[in-house]
Amino acid sequence: MHRKNSPRSHRNRPATVWLLVRYTAFSALQISLTFGHASPSEANRTPTGATPSVFKRLESYTLDYAHPGSQLKDHIYERSRRLFAAGEAARDALQSPDAVRRRQEEIRRNFAASLGGLPSSDTPLNARATGIVPGRGFTIEKVIFESRPRHYVTANLYLPHQRTGRTAAVLLLCGHNETAKLFHRTQNVCQTLVQAGLIVFAIDPIGQGERLSYYEAEAKKASVPASTRDHDYAGAQARFIGDSLGRYFLHDAMRGVDYLLTRPEVDPAKIGVTGSSGGGTQTSLMMLVDTRIAAAAPATFITNRESYQRTGQPQDAEQIWPGFTRAGYDHEDILLAIAPKPVCVLAVTSDFFPIEGTRRTVSRSRRIWSLFDRANALELVEDRSTHAYTPALQKAAARFFAKHLLGRDVDLAGFNPEPFPEEKLRCTESGQVRGELAGAEFVFEATAARFKEAEAHRGRLAAADRRPQALQWLRTQVFNDREANDANPRLIERAIAVDDFEVDVAFWWPQRNLANLGMLIRPRLRPASQPVTIAIWDHGTRALAQHADWLRAECGKGRAVFVVNLSGVGPLVPDPINSPPLHGPFGTFHKLADDLTWIGDSLVALRTYETLRAFDVLAEWPELATDDVRFYGHGRMGVHAKLAASLDRRVAGCEWAHGFKFADFVRPRIYDSLDVQSVILPGVLRYFDVEEL
Repeated sequence: MHRKNSPRSHRNRPATVWLLVRYTAFSALQISLTFGHASPSEANRTPTGATPSVFKRLESYTLDYAHPGSQLKDHIYERSRRLFAAGEAARDALQSPDAVRRRQEEIRRNFAASLGGLPSSDTPLNARATGIVPGRGFTIEKVIFESRPRHYVTANLYLPHQRTGRTAAVLLLCGHNETAKLFHRTQNVCQTLVQAGLIVFAIDPIGQGERLSYYEAEAKKASVPASTRDHDYAGAQARFIGDSLGRYFLHDAMRGVDYLLTRPEVDPAKIGVTGSSGGGTQTSLMMLVDTRIAAAAPATFITNRESYQRTGQPQDAEQIWPGFTRAGYDHEDILLAIAPKPVCVLAVTSDFFPIEGTRRTVSRSRRIWSLFDRANALELVEDRSTHAYTPALQKAAARFFAKHLLGRDVDLAGFNPEPFPEEKLRCTESGQVRGELAGAEFVFEATAARFKEAEAHRGRLAAADRRPQALQWLRTQVFNDREANDANPRLIERAIAVDDFEVDVAFWWPQRNLANLGMLIRPRLRPASQPVTIAIWDHGTRALAQHADWLRAECGKGRAVFVVNLSGVGPLVPDPINSPPLHGPFGTFHKLADDLTWIGDSLVALRTYETLRAFDVLAEWPELATDDVRFYGHGRMGVHAKLAASLDRRVAGCEWAHGFKFADFVRPRIYDSLDVQSVILPGVLRYFDVEEL
């Protein structure tokens, strides 16, 4: 179907002619325009001849009264922008060290809670060394410890030969590379730091190095790819019970510090932390929460949320911090949280983390250190490079930690690290914890245990209390921070005749500048007052042919059907924001869902609100019997019909075909993760699953 012209250019054309011009694609079906209603005696006639191909022609309808390609993104970005501005104003109001300390305490308390709270650190580390590797001026101990019972962390401890008594140590947190601590660039960072006289402890993150969560020992390969895909796969499951993968990354790093404190070589007051990219994320987590850190050097990560959001780049699960933006926090707060301790922000000028955001964040943060008369303790070091912990940044970090933790200057001119073959630094014989260490557990097992606890808690509630609590929580998720507005519905097409059916097309504004589109499908021969079913399914009006039999049967019962396109669905599909497939891992919907997470929202909550607003549009057809409105959901999108029906007493009933339970994404170790971000309602399984509504 060709793109339609603006209605304004056809004001003088008769309505019938204009609509026929707009729907020339239907001419082969002998489409006519009918504006009358059938008599009651004719109303019981069942529509005939409605074939899937007829509905197929309707699927090409596009909305020209709004621009669907950018509206969902624009809605999310505008809400985010207002929160960025509010957070900046709150930081500008900090005018004393005491005010900064109060904000630091607030950040530590709120941030840990937003991740789902931290696991206990009271369990034994059960640390053991599995080998020693001699190096040039240092030795490397291969260490395994348990951050949580049976959660094995593989690590390399670099010990410089030239040291006296207890001395400074740096926790090295690895970025997104499959081999993690074994990666030659990671080894280069460790060797540069140890050359400066620092003890270095490099740990494998979850899903990397020797800790691949989905490694299958018999097949000797991972069923889910390592690193970011591993993180996101495990992280999505955790979010259904209100946990962020960041809680486990942060906890592992904190237990890494616990391990360093057991070493007689380490001065407890002189522990630093650094890491690049994903390691910069983990370094930031530590800066936000762990007060034992004496100095920090986050590399190739610090920028600001607004500048990064506009790159269109996604991030993986441990990098998405629920409600962080809504609480008024930004990357400035990562730095502020550790002030006035020494911080060296390491950056490259051609990073996908925008350097403009980095410079602005550091520049604005200097005032906080000045309040403590320590302006020189905050540094920014840049290298002309693309995304990497470059040799220049490595040496800058080594000089920074040597100065602030060892109290001396170091000369690293001419030093060139010599990385070992990866297999030489492995802590396990096979190269993987899973399949070698009996009973090894990963995030899936932790999530399963948390889910079991949540189920048990729900089970202990009296039946009279359980559902009201669930509905109150759901109502808060759906209505929180929604801006009140007039839906201002518009009937833009009337009585499009398709065989024995008539179709009206309307659009409306469930939220300001965010349009939805619907088609009211009715038999041409119908009673004067007709009940209606609101239909919500995958791909909306772009999937009418798929549901032709159901549409024919529903209309045959004497009901009208209102097929609704929620935001991002059917003809409202957004323009691509980045290169992956729209619904694929780290694609447009993944990215927009993550952006909503930052502001304390979700696609499920937003679309459920829109489903409820669709009810209000029915008033545009006074002949409809709104005392008998039912919802019909099908497939994943049907979850919004199910949730909305539970919140609105005007809804007479709801059927959800080919639906799911939220637990379906949590119980199995391997699940269907395609576009899972679009169906995550964070924390839902603490309160209910769909069958309980």
